[in-house]
Amino acid sequence: MKPFTRADTSILGQWWWTVDRWSLAAIAALMAFGALLAAASSPAVAERIGLDEFYFIKRHFMLLPVAIAMILTVSALTPIQVRRIAAIAFLGCIALLVITLLLGTEIKGARRWLSIAGFSLQVTEFVKPMFAVVAAWLFSEAARDPRFPGGLICTGLFGVVIALVMAQPDLGQAVVITGVWMAQFFLAGLPMWLVASLVVLGVSGLIGSYFTLSHVASRIDRFIDPKSGDTYQIERSIEAFSSGGLFGRGPGEGQVKQVLPDAHADFVFAVAGEELGLFVALFIVSLFAFIVLRGMSRAMFEQNLFVLLAVVGLLVQFGLQALI
Repeated sequence: MKPFTRADTSILGQWWWTVDRWSLAAIAALMAFGALLAAASSPAVAERIGLDEFYFIKRHFMLLPVAIAMILTVSALTPIQVRRIAAIAFLGCIALLVITLLLGTEIKGARRWLSIAGFSLQVTEFVKPMFAVVAAWLFSEAARDPRFPGGLICTGLFGVVIALVMAQPDLGQAVVITGVWMAQFFLAGLPMWLVASLVVLGVSGLIGSYFTLSHVASRIDRFIDPKSGDTYQIERSIEAFSSGGLFGRGPGEGQVKQVLPDAHADFVFAVAGEELGLFVALFIVSLFAFIVLRGMSRAMFEQNLFVLLAVVGLLVQFGLQALI
């Protein structure tokens, strides 16, 4: 028996028949894997840095219900509600980015985190989806009314966001924001010479960052020549996948988390490879790919340009974030 009939006009009934349940299931699976890997990888890291063994696990499971509630709430909003909330939140995020530069916690020469009520907040994580929605709105309004300078306004906002993000500095987030914006720019039907100009500008910016930002130069040098810098975590991660083989050593049985400084964060996938094996690791990757491709296929049939651009922007962000 299905939980709701198509005749059900309640909020839950309407939500059930409009939400993409396959994508929702894939997201739920990713969240389950995330919880499992947080429990497997973080105790060793917490002990190593002098925290309670279950510090990161407690934080993860404390925030997990909040994330689920946010997903369900946002999925029930109308496009107009999403647009309004994103516009207000975007302005708030711009203010928080400025505050982060002034009062944020400096870690390894970068100011990316803002402490609020005992929580460390990386404001750029909120700026990215909000800007994607705002950009979609501006581009769609410009397409509806050629007299509205939506493209010009959006370009100006893009410049402000990138300037604030690079001032931290955070090249990785700037690349994600740029990729999302350019995808929307292209789909909005704006002139190809502008798209090409932006590509040239982006490449020029990357070259400029190489010569002006030492940490950017270091990362690029290590990518081209691994022996040119510290690749300890990368090497340990490769060893972890080799140790895990096809089927893994079993949950909690991995050893790489004992020596990887970021086993609970940027290198948690190495823990997945060692403990769960190559097959499960590939399944996790396939979940990301499934969400992006299914979302794109559904978006292509969307008649509302705002919805199309917003969905594509958010999916490109999701995919790029997974790759990075």
